[in-house]
Amino acid sequence: MMKEKLLHTPEGVRDLYSSECAAKHMLQQHLHQVLKHFGFQDIQTPTFEFFDIFNQERGTLSSKDMYKFFDREGNTLVLRPDITPSIARCVAKYFKDESLPIRLCYIGNTYINNSSYQGKLKEVTQLGAELMNDNSIDADAEMLALTMECLLQSGLKEFQLEIGDADFFRALIEEAGFTEEEEITSLRELIESKNMFGVEEIIQKKELGAELKEIFLKLPELFGSLEILSLARKLTVNPRARKALNHLEELYSIMAEYGYEKYISFDLGMLSHYNYYTGIIFKAYTYGTGEAIATGGRYDNLVGQFGKDSPAIGLAIVIDQLMLALSRQKLLKRPEAEDTLLLYDSKYRKQAISLASQFRKEGLNVVLQKHKDLYTTEDYLEYARRMNIGGFLYLNSDTEITVIDAESGKKQRASIEELLTR
Repeated sequence: MMKEKLLHTPEGVRDLYSSECAAKHMLQQHLHQVLKHFGFQDIQTPTFEFFDIFNQERGTLSSKDMYKFFDREGNTLVLRPDITPSIARCVAKYFKDESLPIRLCYIGNTYINNSSYQGKLKEVTQLGAELMNDNSIDADAEMLALTMECLLQSGLKEFQLEIGDADFFRALIEEAGFTEEEEITSLRELIESKNMFGVEEIIQKKELGAELKEIFLKLPELFGSLEILSLARKLTVNPRARKALNHLEELYSIMAEYGYEKYISFDLGMLSHYNYYTGIIFKAYTYGTGEAIATGGRYDNLVGQFGKDSPAIGLAIVIDQLMLALSRQKLLKRPEAEDTLLLYDSKYRKQAISLASQFRKEGLNVVLQKHKDLYTTEDYLEYARRMNIGGFLYLNSDTEITVIDAESGKKQRASIEELLTR
C-alpha cells in the first residue's frame, strides 16, 4: 500500500513527461524569445526566500496561503507564491543607483497553498517581465503590447485582455471612508467575484451619498467596451477616480496605435488579491479555461519597500493555463520527432559508437541502443513510436545499415558511407 501511495503526487501538483513536457518547453522557449525581442534581460531568483519578502503587509498573500518551513537558524522561509516581490528585492539591491528603465524577464514556478484551489494546480509555471523605473503611460502600453504579442505568438487567435485600474477602486474607498482592512478586503472579493448582493449588504450599512452608493453597487457590472469608461465618468465626480478613467481612455488610444485595440475590454470591478497594485491591472482570458492565462499590473510602491523608489509594471503568462487553452482549442504545437534510434548488434558496437559520435557532432540527437535477442526489429520499431523517435537505423553489417521509416515501417538498405555523406 505504501509503495502504491508513493506513485501518486500531492494534491495540486502533477507530472509532465514525453510530448506534453516537450510541448511546454517549446512554448516557453518561443515566448521567452518574444520577451528578448522586446529588450528584456533574464533574471533568476531563488525558489524559496525569507517569509518577510512575501508577507501580507507588502500586499501579497496571507500567511496561510504559503508553504512555510524553517532553516537551521530558525528563520521562516517560504516557497515563493509570487515572483514579482523577489524581483523588486533584486532591483533594490543590484540596481539601486540606476535611474533609467530596467527591463527584466524570467521563467519560474510559484507555489500557493490555498484550500479553495480544489482541483486546481498549486504549483504553476510563470513566464513574465518587469519594467522598472518608468511610470509613463507608454510603459503601461508597452507591457500590454508585450502580453498580447506573447499570446498571439503562442498560437492563440481569440482572446480578450481585460483592463482595470486599482486606483479607481481606492479613490472610491477613500471617499466612502472605509478604514477597516478586513472590510475593504471583503468588499474587494465580493466585487471581484461579481457578487452584487454581497456588495449591497456591505454598502447599505454605510452612511453614503446616493451617487457613491450607486457606483459601488454598479462596480460589478462596469465591464465591457470603451463606452464603459464614459458611463463610469457619469457616475462619479471623484477627481482621482476620473483621473484613472482618463488614463485608461488614453491607454486605449495608444493600444490602437499598436494595432491591438480589438483584443481590449475594460473591467472597473477587476481587483487583485495582490494589494501592491497601484494603477492599471489586467487579465487575459480565452476559450478552454476559466482561469486567466495572463495577469499583470502597475506596482509603484513595492520596490520602495526594499529601499529604492522605483515605479514599476509587470506581466506574467501562466504557462499551464495557456497550454490547457491551446490544447482544448487544438492549437498547441507539438515538437516534431527529432531523435534517431541507432540499433546495433553487439559485434558492431565499435562502428555504432563511431557513427553515433559523428551524427552527434553534426547536431543530430542519437539514441544508441544495443539489440537484445529477446526483442524483434518490430518491437524496437514500436518502441521508437512510443518514445516519439522519428528515425530508426539498424546496424548489423560492416558496410551497410538498415534505414527504417518509423511511421510506415518501410525498410531500405544503405551504405554507411552514403549515410554519413547525406
